[in-house]
Amino acid sequence: MLHWFAPNNFYLCYQLSKNVLYMLPLSNLVVEEEIKNSFSIHFFADKKFAEKASFRLIYNRILLIESGIGEIAIDDQTFKITSSQLFLIAKGQFVSFSSNTIFSGYELSFGDCFWERTPSSANNCKAVLFNNASANQTFDLNNQDNNELVSVFKSLLFEFNKEEYNNQLDAMAAYLKIIMIKIANINHSLSKGFDSYENQIYAQFLELISENYKTTREVADYASRLGISARKLTDLSKRCSNRGAKELINGQLIAEAKRSLQFTSNPVKEIAFELNFTTPEQFSHFFKKNAQVSPHEYRLLFLNIGN
Repeated sequence: MLHWFAPNNFYLCYQLSKNVLYMLPLSNLVVEEEIKNSFSIHFFADKKFAEKASFRLIYNRILLIESGIGEIAIDDQTFKITSSQLFLIAKGQFVSFSSNTIFSGYELSFGDCFWERTPSSANNCKAVLFNNASANQTFDLNNQDNNELVSVFKSLLFEFNKEEYNNQLDAMAAYLKIIMIKIANINHSLSKGFDSYENQIYAQFLELISENYKTTREVADYASRLGISARKLTDLSKRCSNRGAKELINGQLIAEAKRSLQFTSNPVKEIAFELNFTTPEQFSHFFKKNAQVSPHEYRLLFLNIGN
């Protein structure tokens, strides 16, 4: 079972209607503790959140919901919890469950150091699914896909709960590879007919973005690292994701900026410098161009600093 601890230094502000807000003190913002071997899996039967709970992940997370009611918010998107559902949540994303949410299902958490144990043939699946998590946040599963995933999750849970033995981590990593490949096959956006070479280049591009988005923003720089032209990278990105290369880079920056504006009390100036903008004005112009509101206006929807 995972344990949580909570800082208490600012408030979340949730918009209930056009003119009504309520404040959630961040005694309910929790941060997960480190887990042994950077891997865990649990089954929850009727797990209930009596109060709204919000936290930022330090591990990648897969939730396989068998049944439930309520809502889950991931960054600035809110999803209804029902049944036969899959949620993919990348490390660094903020998650909150609405009060009285209840669900039964599996929670699988893994860090990058554990993922390195999985065979390299699954790397593309992990890169595409988790380095671009907002585009693959949730899937509704048909009966066959749900049953297949539940079967593998059950086997992995059984392996996880065994008494420790040599190569146990490698065995669990093999199960994780199978899960990731099955999820990638479920994600129809990954099977649009582009060849395996393009799929590999696209996955490498997403990996580079996740590692360098704060310091490298030009498509040409990424293209150079990948050994292709900027035009080729843009065309490839559009075929693989329906989004251009520049849009993917900017999307990573905007996602991190929104998290900082929503869930920290850091001044806009500090956020701008953390994201490697030369001036706060440059950051504000970039944010408004991509989010259609200024950083200050966006924060006002969610935060009330100092209360």
